[in-house]
Amino acid sequence: MNAQFKKGVLELVVMSIIRNGDAYGYSLIKKISDRINISEGTVYPILRKLVKEGHLTTYFQESNEGPARKYYSLTDSGKDQYELLASEWEEFAAIVQFFINKKGDSDEAR
Repeated sequence: MNAQFKKGVLELVVMSIIRNGDAYGYSLIKKISDRINISEGTVYPILRKLVKEGHLTTYFQESNEGPARKYYSLTDSGKDQYELLASEWEEFAAIVQFFINKKGDSDEAR
């Protein structure tokens, strides 16, 4: 998959997963990499950015499989940001799909 496509949508993908339930970093990586080829180092900067912007909050939870895990959850600001990004993505994807279906015929778009 084109790296630029992935770069532009990973923040929305991360937020989508967390929206469905709090998650820790490795679980996010695993869920995403099941569908999109990503490196582990791709997700953690996104998580740090979202925490810094106030869209995610963190907490630690004990694990039966090792040390406590850092979980991420959406804040109210994060829920609003998710809705905005999802809406923008839907609009963008529809526009791209239009051009794909029209085989790039820009006269049809006017």
